[in-house]
Amino acid sequence: MAAQSWHYRPLEVQSKPILCDRHDTTMQEIPQQQRHIEVDPDSREMRIASGPVPTPADGELLIKVHAAGINRADLLQRAGHYPPPADASPILGLEVAGEVVASGDGVGAWQLGDQVCALTHGGGYAEFAVAPASQCMPLPDGFSMEEGAALPEALLTVWHNLFQRARLQPGENLLIHGGASGIGTLGIMVSRALGATVYTTAGTAEKCAVLQELGAARAINYREEDFEAVLRDAGVAMDVILDMVGGDYIQKNFNVAAAEGRIVNIAFMNGFKAEVNFAPLLMKRITLTGSTLRAQSFAQKAVMMQEIMAQVFPHLQSGAVRPLVDSRFPLCDAAQAHERMRSSVHTGKIVLLP
Repeated sequence: MAAQSWHYRPLEVQSKPILCDRHDTTMQEIPQQQRHIEVDPDSREMRIASGPVPTPADGELLIKVHAAGINRADLLQRAGHYPPPADASPILGLEVAGEVVASGDGVGAWQLGDQVCALTHGGGYAEFAVAPASQCMPLPDGFSMEEGAALPEALLTVWHNLFQRARLQPGENLLIHGGASGIGTLGIMVSRALGATVYTTAGTAEKCAVLQELGAARAINYREEDFEAVLRDAGVAMDVILDMVGGDYIQKNFNVAAAEGRIVNIAFMNGFKAEVNFAPLLMKRITLTGSTLRAQSFAQKAVMMQEIMAQVFPHLQSGAVRPLVDSRFPLCDAAQAHERMRSSVHTGKIVLLP
């Protein structure tokens, strides 16, 4: 498919939400209790527990969960290093796919029975979850529920950081570190569909081969090659860099960035501290920024979803962009799923099946 010519323009945010007529919110055939994952506060081990099915508030959908995506933020929350916001569900899980079974007032055009992908405010590792209607999107045509669950967190992270913050444009060079992650694999496909040339790093030859099949112009095995040397020898500079590694990559990113380059850090898996020569930042007029998704407001996430529906959803519908699902685990094996993510052997998204 030919790359789309596209330029980012932020949407105007309405000062007040538009509320529609109340939907049928009957709770018939919805159980009072559900299975979900509970974290032991002392051992940090996960176990199946029973608790009440959540009730959707105004502006929320209740979703019967068919699949839930796993994110590194879940591992940090489980370990006690990333506590959820005070108003969030204490249950792990930031994204789900499933069927709408109830709703509160003001949920727009959503109907009971709709198949959705949703960014939740916690609570995804369960049989039922609530999500703001503004953070939901239809399950794209032909997608499995597992593929749907692989979309929300990665898609909003990619959109916000590459297109809203870094303002990636068609024809620009993009470097994505951690290319084999859920964010990395989806980022490669979305950015290529919108006209960027994508370079990436990964830790095995097998992962690099997959990433090039997904559309990367060059995937660099960081265990065998220095990405800075590879890009320098190729004579290419990066207009935008998405980094989840940090550590010694901070300096290397400055070195390979183009003039007016934009670098976005979304994690620091190799450490938050580094000795850095900031001269390239001045000489090249580099913009260095970063973000987390969970800390942003519902209104901000609603704008992200609106823009994704306008600019990315057509590529999901056409099949040009399709998330890569690495593996699937039943809810009772959530610990095994976490271990697979911790080991970094995966390529693409790991999902749970309640």
